[in-house]
Amino acid sequence: MQPRVTAILVAANGAAHLDRTLDALAAQTRHPENLVVVDVGTTDGSTAELSFGGSAQLVRLPAGTAFGDAVRQGERSAPPAATDEPVDEWLWILGHDNAPAPTALADLLSAVEIAPSVVVAGPKLVADDDPSVIRDFGESMTRFGRSIVLVQDELDQGQHDRNTDVLGVAAGGMLVRRSVWNELGGFDPALPDVDAALDFSVRVRLAGHRVALVPEARVTSAGPIEEFGRKRVSEARRVRMHRQAQLHRRMTYAPAALVWLHWLTLVPFAIGRALGHLVAKHPAAVVPELSAAFAVAFGGGTGRARKNLARTKKLGWAAVEPLRVSWRRVHEHRTTSRDVELARAEDAPIARASFLSDGGIWVVLAAAVLSVVTLYPLLGSPALTGGGLLPLSATPGQLWQNVGYGFHSLGTGFTGPSDPFAAVLAVLGSIVFWSPSTAVVLVMLVAFPLSALGAWFAVRKVTTRTWAPVIGASLYAIAPSLVGAVTTGHLGAVIAHLVLPWLFVAVLEAHRSWAWASGASLLFAVVAASAPSLLPVLLVGWLVALLVGWRRAHRRLFIPVPTAVLFLPLILAQAARGNLLAVFADPGAPSATRAPSALQLAIGQPLPDWSGWLPATSGLALVAMVLPIVMAVLALPVAAAAIGAMLGHRWAVAGSALVIALLGFATAFAATHVTVTGVGSTTTIVWPGSGLSVYWLALVVAACIGIDVLPKAAPVTGLVATVLAGVAVAPAFAAFYLGTATIEPTTGRVLSAYVNAEAQANPDVGTLVVVPQDDGSLAVTLERGQGSTLDDQSTLDATALRLSESGARLTTLAGNLASRSGYDPRPALRELGVSFVLIDDAGDDPEAQTVHDRAAGAIGQNALFTSIGETTNGQLFHYEGEVDRTRSGSAATQATHVLYLVVLGVVFGAAALLAVPTAPRRRRATSNVIEAEEPATTFDEERDE
Repeated sequence: MQPRVTAILVAANGAAHLDRTLDALAAQTRHPENLVVVDVGTTDGSTAELSFGGSAQLVRLPAGTAFGDAVRQGERSAPPAATDEPVDEWLWILGHDNAPAPTALADLLSAVEIAPSVVVAGPKLVADDDPSVIRDFGESMTRFGRSIVLVQDELDQGQHDRNTDVLGVAAGGMLVRRSVWNELGGFDPALPDVDAALDFSVRVRLAGHRVALVPEARVTSAGPIEEFGRKRVSEARRVRMHRQAQLHRRMTYAPAALVWLHWLTLVPFAIGRALGHLVAKHPAAVVPELSAAFAVAFGGGTGRARKNLARTKKLGWAAVEPLRVSWRRVHEHRTTSRDVELARAEDAPIARASFLSDGGIWVVLAAAVLSVVTLYPLLGSPALTGGGLLPLSATPGQLWQNVGYGFHSLGTGFTGPSDPFAAVLAVLGSIVFWSPSTAVVLVMLVAFPLSALGAWFAVRKVTTRTWAPVIGASLYAIAPSLVGAVTTGHLGAVIAHLVLPWLFVAVLEAHRSWAWASGASLLFAVVAASAPSLLPVLLVGWLVALLVGWRRAHRRLFIPVPTAVLFLPLILAQAARGNLLAVFADPGAPSATRAPSALQLAIGQPLPDWSGWLPATSGLALVAMVLPIVMAVLALPVAAAAIGAMLGHRWAVAGSALVIALLGFATAFAATHVTVTGVGSTTTIVWPGSGLSVYWLALVVAACIGIDVLPKAAPVTGLVATVLAGVAVAPAFAAFYLGTATIEPTTGRVLSAYVNAEAQANPDVGTLVVVPQDDGSLAVTLERGQGSTLDDQSTLDATALRLSESGARLTTLAGNLASRSGYDPRPALRELGVSFVLIDDAGDDPEAQTVHDRAAGAIGQNALFTSIGETTNGQLFHYEGEVDRTRSGSAATQATHVLYLVVLGVVFGAAALLAVPTAPRRRRATSNVIEAEEPATTFDEERDE
């Protein structure tokens, strides 16, 4: 039969496209026999001058007529075939923006002639402003009725041309057999725009016919069907149209036995989804969701649609099941959409604060001034002591000798792995190689400005207002955990506090390149080595980053590898002891820490003295009673801003920060209940300040996000929060002037000058140090050479569950020397290599003074010892007898040390090389137009930045 085509062109204010479409129709290599132009209330004058005769005619309809109704009216107005011979009549449906390629109709007719079972054929819809981009090529739906465009907004490279058998095609350019159109009743009147063509195609399939795509036929499209004839479609209206179409089709296609259930659940499900939109911060979708459900439930169109479907349906739903979209395809579709949005978001220029012009440099300088004023007594000092601090070894070589695995001269000596923190100290000491101990002083002096610097960039990453990073930097620089760590000598906690903001930034950027990922791995290792108690929260954060960015997780996957290599020997050693919790012990010299309360931890206080306010107001009983309330009020603005961030559009980032804050608080709380480190005759808790640094950083980030979404009140709000937080920690900043600081400057000499002079000739000379305790006991240590150093400290020694044989001999020796007895100390002195005995000062405690006097009297009356006299460290005695040389590590131990250093060098060297950028970032602003002249980069070699 000879095919006869009637083109139905629907125009609705299409002045920008109509002339082009009419010209394209006139240029067809195979012209349609009839043309019906349906004008739907056009007001732009595009159809005013149109007049047709012969086989073309114009039909005018009122504005607001649905696209499907316009097509139906056009079909009714089309003249029938003026011949008695059998004619195969077809309808070619076009919109005013559907300009067909010259061979489009010929290609469509050729496809249906080859396959007589195909009664609906659809062209490849391409963008009207760029024909190389596919706008729509095939439609389908999920099992729950959600419609999906199979190919949308992709560069046309012919990659989909083989997929011609589909569930549905778009309305624009659709070629449909006229008899089938009339048999099925055309488009569903209840689907005026969205999904009308898909629903019609489904009914065609169920009627026993086929639907096919014709990739050779190309027709332009200016946008989706819901935008046809409209200047602008709001997001709310778009949501309502799509949701209403989905619900209507679901009710139409549902089995008869379940229609009532679908109808009863329409509104309840809509209410639930509306609440979900509120939680997801999509309030614009709430009203459309509800209105769509009510329209379908009470609109009355479902019954007519079900009757029409039942009248024409000849096949079961199994006939279309293979053409539905699988869940895997849905997931891929969502993933692709998210990737496109992410790429657009990343490429879009985002206004960010400038470090030099928006206050960043000034807040860092202010923190530097604060540091100088606070730590003025430390200026010019070559070393620090007190709290968890000791001087470092004199040379970088000695520092690196204490890294990894080897013999430790600490106490009576032992062989085992070093603390990972020793590697951090070795790097610091190597930078200031002429005086390694000065590196510790410098870290303390720059702690406040470097904290401000890191926090400024971290907050800048998640905010847009210029004031927000300044507020965040100020709050993080005066964190109670940082001030407490500095004044009590917790060097590892200070370093962790400095590095945490940079780790935050690096992990956020790790998906971009291996440089960022490798930098994150190094920072991860530094934080973990400096504050092992943060290992759990770091690992949880890493796992969350993997899950959130799982599509590009291959780079983040290796972030903990250097840390694992660094910690593995220590973990194995502590596991062999049955004391795995000791892995979380604080590195450095053991020092007693009092546990704060849960309320104090919640306010960010690492010590129970309320940042110095408790001793400063000790004479005022009333103040001490209301102090917790006052401190809570001072911290309230930061907490309120952090929680308020959940109400803004960046609630997801703020929520993540609050979760991390909760993990940091849990870490600090757990630290106050873990006592693994021995200090004198007691054990002490893990320093909770490290967990509070995580807590405070996350809280500050969330608070700055909350402040960022405020109107012009943001600077004032941030200023108030910063001032109140500063008041809360003011006495802690004055600790060196109030005499409450634990650390103090020193010349770098641990023992007296007399012992140091002896150590020049005999580096292994032993000094028995006896420290009277306030409970009447003695703390005993054995120092070698010029005394213990910070890099030689070991948590293996500090967390030992039981005394070694030599350690037991040492305590027996000290106990008998401190009291008059008939004990002969010479064998123990000889075997342990003890040449000096130092009785430390007792301080102001009367109990300790009693112990001191008893020990000094007993040793002073012992003929084996010669009194050197009082030194800066205490009372010194010299043993004149012969002593054995102390043992050192074996050749096997030294070989293991070298091998482990090589492994560390390879792992960290590789990470450092990857972390160094090898090429400049190639970021530039681009348009959304794909330029054909640009060479494709699909198969370019990957370049790590």
